[in-house]
Amino acid sequence: MLIGRGLVTARSLGPDLRDPELTSPATTSAAHFRRLLARSLVIAAVIAMPAVVLRLSGGEPPSVAQLVIYGAAVVAASFVLAWAGDAAQVDISGGFAIAILAFIAVLPEYAVDLYYAYTAGSNPDYVQFAAANMTGSNRLLLGFGWPLVVLLALYAAGRVSKKPVHQLALGADNRMELGFLLVAGVFAFVIPITGEVHLVMGLILIAWFGFYVYKLTRGEPEEPGLIGTAAAIGALPRQRRRAVIPVLFVLAAAVILLSAEPFAEALVDSGTELGIDQFLLVQWLAPLASEAPEFIIAALFAWRGKGTAAIATLISSKINQWTLLIGSLPIAYLAGGGSASLTLDDRQIEEFLLTATQTLMGVAMLLTLRFHRGSAWLLLALFAVQFPITSTHGRLVLSGVYLVIAAALFVRHWRLILPTLAAPLRRTTQ
Repeated sequence: MLIGRGLVTARSLGPDLRDPELTSPATTSAAHFRRLLARSLVIAAVIAMPAVVLRLSGGEPPSVAQLVIYGAAVVAASFVLAWAGDAAQVDISGGFAIAILAFIAVLPEYAVDLYYAYTAGSNPDYVQFAAANMTGSNRLLLGFGWPLVVLLALYAAGRVSKKPVHQLALGADNRMELGFLLVAGVFAFVIPITGEVHLVMGLILIAWFGFYVYKLTRGEPEEPGLIGTAAAIGALPRQRRRAVIPVLFVLAAAVILLSAEPFAEALVDSGTELGIDQFLLVQWLAPLASEAPEFIIAALFAWRGKGTAAIATLISSKINQWTLLIGSLPIAYLAGGGSASLTLDDRQIEEFLLTATQTLMGVAMLLTLRFHRGSAWLLLALFAVQFPITSTHGRLVLSGVYLVIAAALFVRHWRLILPTLAAPLRRTTQ
């Protein structure tokens, strides 16, 4: 999703989103867009319908079957939200659009994670799953999503230039996003240090995200760039488009809310049936389902030469996850009957530490507003290394590697630290 599970406005994506393919007669004809839209919606409906029928009928097939059925529905609904959210930028702009689209964008991922946190309020066994889903989604985004998009963008740029391209340049405005992420990243170390996610900390992180949204509303708006099905929706006549988009939002949200609980439970039960660690299944499979649309659309933009826009999307998504998602967990936990503090066990603390150090390294790599090919491969390699590492000692060592690399980069580019920290506080104009 171009708006992303994070939050990316037309301002932050920039004017280079005007895709030449969308302006050619062959692809912008009304007939082409109608066919594309109909095909996409039919496919999404076919994939989501079994989950709706199963949930409303009260059927309970084996856990693995439920996992597949409800997981597929979450993915399909996430794509519909992505298409409708991007197309909505044609009609609404500024702060109102940002507020509305921010909520819509996070729904697929948060529906699952907040279910775990809410249930943990009455069943302490579920605390681990809330932590697993949150840490998994964050590490998947930065460790896999960021390098994937960058490597695709550099390959695409090399095809055009007929020579290797070794780095992707970010926009000057992206320093503000890095500043928000740096502050949140340092603050998040409170979690592994204290061993808990306290309600007060959650409210601070949510407020920081709110300030981020406010800063985005002060930026100068630009025309959105749309591709694929989102472009087909955006090309509808105004009245029809304004009727179709809310319907798509409502239908997709309904599918996600219907599927979130059984999907979350099926993840846990399937781990038992398949003999797979429940923590690992929740940590990686649920985020993969909810992140899939964003990864695919960002990858398409990178492949089409819009690498800066694509990585900006995922940086903003990381801010959302590292502020709003973490901040929401203790609120859901309290609402579910828990205390004001979501207490973590040793393994969950290690996972938070690993995620926090990876976040810090990711920011350090981008202080120069250049994403190098070597940095992308390093992120990807460290992400892959974590899977065979199952011991406490191994996770702590990997956290140390992330931290040492981050420290070395901060020392090397120390002159850029203060400008990055100050960027969120700089005055912007509408």
